Amino acid sequence: MGFIFEERLSASPYVESITHGWTAGSGSTIRPAESHWHLVLVRYQDKEQLIVTGPLTTSGVVPFTEGAEILWVKFKLGAFMPHLPLQDILNTETALPEAAGNSFWLHSGTWQFPDANNIDTFIERLVRAGELARDRVVENVMQDQPPEMSARTLRQRFLRATGLTHGQIRQIERAQRAAALIQQGVSILDTVYDAGYYDQPHLTRSLKQWVGFTPAQLVPLRAQRAGG
Repeated sequence: MGFIFEERLSASPYVESITHGWTAGSGSTIRPAESHWHLVLVRYQDKEQLIVTGPLTTSGVVPFTEGAEILWVKFKLGAFMPHLPLQDILNTETALPEAAGNSFWLHSGTWQFPDANNIDTFIERLVRAGELARDRVVENVMQDQPPEMSARTLRQRFLRATGLTHGQIRQIERAQRAAALIQQGVSILDTVYDAGYYDQPHLTRSLKQWVGFTPAQLVPLRAQRAGG
């Protein structure tokens, strides 16, 4: 029960990863907060839908139905659609309207639905058409190469290109790193130190908000995954 999927990297400087998979059952799962936005193509019972999923500022529950094919495009921080401010789509899933035939509306034109075989070409076409842009300032900051500009200007650049502040992104990333350490077998107390938390209650609050599990809940999950 759950998902069967394959994830791969992309040659595009705009894309973090591409995941293609299927739902092998019906139910729900806890998903973590997410600082990246996604394009999600869902095929279910011969019907297609392309969904823009904005950054997610807290963990939550996602339902799923058996028999759906799903293609996720996870965009890099700093990549954005100029006509669709990410601040406006925080914590939302927006289905793009269908057009005639095997196509959908995006901005002021129609596009053919992509698939797992041509998704890279689809992304390139978005870039050439000006529907997808990137902010190099955000990219440089995330690589610890901050530019010489005011904090206010930098904040505005992050909000435009990511929908989040740099601080929010760092909090989400730290929680994800802490969860990964626990799932790799690092003790909770060592994780507090390694991830830079003040104390264990601080770690617990962070993981509950951003990952959806407490440290104590992640330990048995690690054991379950190790056992197959």
